[in-house]
Amino acid sequence: MEIIISSNTNKPIYEQITSQIKAMVMSGELQTGDPIPSMRSLAKSIHVSVITVQKAYEDLQRDGFIETTVGRGSFISARNKDFFQEEQQRRAEEHLQEAADIARASGIPLSKMVELLTIFYQEE
Repeated sequence: MEIIISSNTNKPIYEQITSQIKAMVMSGELQTGDPIPSMRSLAKSIHVSVITVQKAYEDLQRDGFIETTVGRGSFISARNKDFFQEEQQRRAEEHLQEAADIARASGIPLSKMVELLTIFYQEE
């Protein structure tokens, strides 16, 4: 598992860790039951404080991405993907509602909005 910390961002280090681990889960790179490094091990490998990694792991556990067992370590949780996907869908729906309201008020046809969404979705 490779975590890359950037100093060229306003995002705190613990959020960089959590977002990268979440992305690995969502992409399938990390599967349910996979172990993740101990806090001390990850902190040493990316040259940050153990407290920073602890904050990231606490957030991941709170969000249902990892489960930690004393003496065994931390593992990817079984319930994470559906929860995260549901949350992301809710966020997308909010943005789509706003876009639909703007389009309707401005007279932009639905076909044009579908075309734009298709273009944005297929871009990398």
